[in-house]
Amino acid sequence: MRIARFVHSGGMSFGVVEGSSPAGDSAGTEGLTVAAIKGHPFGELEFTGERWALADVRLLSPILPSKVVCVGRNYAEHAAELGNAVPKEPLLFLKPTTSVIGPNDPIRLPPQSHQVEHEAELAIVIGATGARRVDRADALKTVFGYTCANDVTARDLQKADVQFTRAKGFDSFCPLGPWITTELDASDLEVRCEVGHAGDEPEVRQLGRTSQFVFDVATLISYVSHVMTLLPGDVILTGTPAGVGPLTEGDVVTVSVEGVGTLANPVLNL
Repeated sequence: MRIARFVHSGGMSFGVVEGSSPAGDSAGTEGLTVAAIKGHPFGELEFTGERWALADVRLLSPILPSKVVCVGRNYAEHAAELGNAVPKEPLLFLKPTTSVIGPNDPIRLPPQSHQVEHEAELAIVIGATGARRVDRADALKTVFGYTCANDVTARDLQKADVQFTRAKGFDSFCPLGPWITTELDASDLEVRCEVGHAGDEPEVRQLGRTSQFVFDVATLISYVSHVMTLLPGDVILTGTPAGVGPLTEGDVVTVSVEGVGTLANPVLNL
């Protein structure tokens, strides 16, 4: 099931994305509809009876989390490309909720940085039970679903500050979407990032698989939940493959996760 949050003629709703596009689950909105549900999606779904073509609504970030917990250096090759050792335990940091944007919303390049980079990631969305001190064996029971994420990073500020708050925390630095896919086995999914100017052939920058994680999904959820309580709708970013690179004004950056879909965002100066 694919859960979206969207704006329509009558306001904002959660809904279930229905159908399949001719080219598969990551190829735009053609052939897809969205059926509105009442309230939030964390209980038994009750449909309102309203339905729209997906092309006729505006998708928002599929969830507004109370916090976004991120995991650094969870791919060995990415750690190596930045000259870092693979951590012995998950390396955690936070992105503020004000950094969250949705599909097609612009990533804004701040004047404080001259080296803003993309980081394509699988994102975990925590379900209705939340997660507090869960064992690894029970961790996957807390998952509501998965979405695509871009952990946009001001790399020069990250190096200057040592800690990550400013480099990771600018408004628009956490695109999420296009929807949440439930009932997905996340153990071996392709994670891809492509960057190019609108109308040009995009360049594949990142290409990895979740089977290459240093710490798998269950381990990450358990570890984080022993540090902080994860509330329904909270998001964990699971780390990025090697190949991170610069973003410049006029770029369009797309993050694709196998079985989920594609998240595209233009890049503009602030």
